[in-house]
Amino acid sequence: MTRSKAQKERQWRAQKNAKNPHGKVKSLDQLADEVTKNEKN
Repeated sequence: MTRSKAQKERQWRAQKNAKNPHGKVKSLDQLADEVTKNEKN
């Protein structure tokens, strides 16, 4: 039997989240902290 659409979607999302080729995306606060640290040097 074929898998349900929800099951396929769940598997696709799991694969998509597992790949993460560019590393974790930084939050805006983290980026702002980096900028202020670099400006002080």
